[in-house]
Amino acid sequence: MRMRAISEEQIESFKADGYLHLPRYLDESALDATKQALKKVMDKINTFRSEEIYYEDKEDPASLKQIQHLENKEEFFQHLISTGTVYELAQELLQEEPIPKNIQYFNKPPKHSSATPAHQDGYYFMLNPCRALTMWLALEEVDESNGCISYVRSSHRLGVRKHQRTKTLGFSQGIADFPSPEDQAQLVKIKAQPGDLLVHDAMTIHSADKNRSTRTRKAIGFIYYAASAKVDEVAHAAYQQQLANDLRKENKI
Repeated sequence: MRMRAISEEQIESFKADGYLHLPRYLDESALDATKQALKKVMDKINTFRSEEIYYEDKEDPASLKQIQHLENKEEFFQHLISTGTVYELAQELLQEEPIPKNIQYFNKPPKHSSATPAHQDGYYFMLNPCRALTMWLALEEVDESNGCISYVRSSHRLGVRKHQRTKTLGFSQGIADFPSPEDQAQLVKIKAQPGDLLVHDAMTIHSADKNRSTRTRKAIGFIYYAASAKVDEVAHAAYQQQLANDLRKENKI
């Protein structure tokens, strides 16, 4: 798989801004291989646990929104997250050993999607220290009409903001006082082409609008923790259990 090497300038930009946009990070052949592996996952979706599959409307297969842990469902994704060029990029940006945690499929299906509330991944991760990053690989063209990602530049430097419960499936917590005037001043919307890779620090505030178009907005997400980061396992397990219970009550899973 072809890797477009990143420069020292890009590394410094990531440190300063809390996010990085790498256009055409995957070439066409690598992108096609990723899509083929994803199709294999889709072909056996009925065999997965309900907690790993999110639909906007559970009765409508076209409203599929997320699939968790692709690395456990197809060998291609296990290789991609643990030994491939994306892993090497995580190592370069974290500047220590990255621990692969999850590859997720994301979509914002037309007519079904909701906006992704502003949040910080680190709030969910419950790490000490909070050293982790998320990568987002566009499989299709993404713009403002079908829900491009927005970042609050340099927000990773300001600590964890207060979050509160949302009704958005897959993003159960959102920043309570977003957007502040300071958020608005630093907000950046990122359009993406197929093969583009976005990377953000676990503390970077980000969000996405709903899909107002007739197109899908398919992507793959990667999560890496730094080896030095330790999870509060008890708190994290309790949070995940409560989330699953709430989703069942709402008939979402």
